[in-house]
Amino acid sequence: MPIIKTVGIVSKPNVAAAVEIVPELLEWLNARGIGVRLDEETASHAGGIAGIPRDDVPEGCDLIIVLGGDGTLLSAARAIGRREIPLFPVNLGGLGFLTAISIDELYPELERALRGEHRIAKRKLLTTEVVRGGQVAASYDALNDAVLTKSSMARMIDLDAHVDEQFVCAYKADGLIISTPTGSTAYSLSAGGPIIFPSVPAICITPICPHMLTNRPVIVPETSVVRVTSRGPDESVFLTIDGQVGTPIHEGDVLVCRSSHYSLHLVRPPRMMFFDVLRQKLKWGER
Repeated sequence: MPIIKTVGIVSKPNVAAAVEIVPELLEWLNARGIGVRLDEETASHAGGIAGIPRDDVPEGCDLIIVLGGDGTLLSAARAIGRREIPLFPVNLGGLGFLTAISIDELYPELERALRGEHRIAKRKLLTTEVVRGGQVAASYDALNDAVLTKSSMARMIDLDAHVDEQFVCAYKADGLIISTPTGSTAYSLSAGGPIIFPSVPAICITPICPHMLTNRPVIVPETSVVRVTSRGPDESVFLTIDGQVGTPIHEGDVLVCRSSHYSLHLVRPPRMMFFDVLRQKLKWGER
């Protein structure tokens, strides 16, 4: 494990707990000779330390600490991009699927990370390209999902889906979700998709409110290339990546989704396993 010399900190806006935690955390890191890079939100609680744009925080860092929830984690993951910097997610609210480290565990788990004893879960990213007129018009990496939805004035949208060279379906629906196993517990779950264990090498295709009630979620191998062609008028369809960034889609645009060679390196508590999180988050029965 690389020695941790510099830590980036990213915080959720307007969280009261951060007012107390950030100064304590900076003092703790400073006492151990660890440099810090703070986004602007974190810096607002830091008493005079200048913040930098969130996208610039990971540069030169050996670890990124996220103070917030799953949404803040997704934003930090986008800033990390394809750099294999471990992300240390601390939950400041209700339990998240991804932010499973509690405030009480913050310093014990950081001590483990400094000793190189932390447990890393590698979460595969999904690379998504928008191909327009044979050229790549936009490209994104998603931790959770790529989602095609109707724009505000549209009714149902028409989408043709292929997996590799096989035609899957001509969807009439409110939208379509292409998700990673990590994203299976996000929007896809709300739309009736299956829960996929994070290490299962798969991509899930989940229609949103399809016109045909027989259109069901489909799980395909991670090695598949999923191509979705928009048949609706220009800008009647919108692409959203991880619920945070995106672009309008034109008629005839092809969305090309494939499993990335890159993964997010997520620090996990040693005692908090995937089904522990599911039981707590989804209120499943205890023994």
